[in-house]
Amino acid sequence: MGAGGNGIVRATEKAFMNRQHAPPRRSRSGVADYAVTLGRELAKFGAPGVDLYHLGNNALHAEIYGMALRKPGVIVLHDAVLHHFLLGQLTREKYVDEFVYNYGEWRRDLAEELWEARGSSGVDSRYFRYPMLKRITANARAVITHNAGAAEMAREHGGAGMPIHIIPHFFEAGPAPDHAETARFRERLGVAQGTRLFGTFGYLRETKRVVPTIRAFLRLNAVRPNTALLLAGEAVSGDLRRLLEWEARHPAIHRLPHLSAEDLAVAAAAVDCCVNLRYPAAGETSGIAMRLMGIGKPVIMSAGPESAGLPKGAWLPVSQGVAEGAELFEHMMVVTEFPQMGRDIGIEARRHVLGRHALSAVAQEYWRVMCAAAS
Repeated sequence: MGAGGNGIVRATEKAFMNRQHAPPRRSRSGVADYAVTLGRELAKFGAPGVDLYHLGNNALHAEIYGMALRKPGVIVLHDAVLHHFLLGQLTREKYVDEFVYNYGEWRRDLAEELWEARGSSGVDSRYFRYPMLKRITANARAVITHNAGAAEMAREHGGAGMPIHIIPHFFEAGPAPDHAETARFRERLGVAQGTRLFGTFGYLRETKRVVPTIRAFLRLNAVRPNTALLLAGEAVSGDLRRLLEWEARHPAIHRLPHLSAEDLAVAAAAVDCCVNLRYPAAGETSGIAMRLMGIGKPVIMSAGPESAGLPKGAWLPVSQGVAEGAELFEHMMVVTEFPQMGRDIGIEARRHVLGRHALSAVAQEYWRVMCAAAS
């Protein structure tokens, strides 16, 4: 393509990016990275006739939320629970009024109770049972979610009658680190070749079940010392940070801060299995889980509506509730004792992700939704 053609492509991409709204790339947000990659692919189709808003359950999305209310377009619910986001944005009076708007005057007392107890909102399942989606979904032209569980939340909590579309979280295959890179990474950690290395990546929060993961691993390591656990990411709360300082002090547990995209690629290739739990869940599909599955790694995930669409044999499901710890330990033991079984699960995971979550196919689904919403 000549210089003129390249200029047209850049102009089209710029026009698209002006109508796509997400946290800035510098925010270390998975949603920000997602939007950049998706936008680059969608720009190949042309400039859209409708704005696309990426929403999540934290303060990074405050300006985007306001824009989506002022200028309706297509909203992408990366989290189908916006309760915690609104808790952080609203005053007590406005929060209670918003809760009543969503759930009725007869729930005013509950709203006041939840406001007073908001310090425990990260672990209290009540905040996850009330996603508070009515205002943003009722004002949208269309809603996109990444799984059936999130779509059901959107329908039940405000989006009844609204076009709600399930579009899978994309996976973009990149160059794989070579064996020497992954070997050096493990060497820097102090993890010997042949040791089964489990990894948890991304922002570390209580709902990612980090402490239960550590405790299941310690039980495993006590009987299988040739195991190690990598926790890579920043703790989102002071309480969890202090707790991890105590819980993760074992020499077989390795801590790293937030990883760049390049470092994450090497770390993902270096681990033998990813642990990616969610409870209570917010309707999210984990981009980390998709990435690890896409490169052929077995992933242990919480069973629930968010993961119900994954095929049997392509992941390792863990029940939510009292059985969680025992099932997590059992899966970690299987990966340790039967590495070929883990590799077979990874092969099935990669086959599924490459077939259902390919970036080009996902972008086409987005484009169809946006064209329909613009008409």
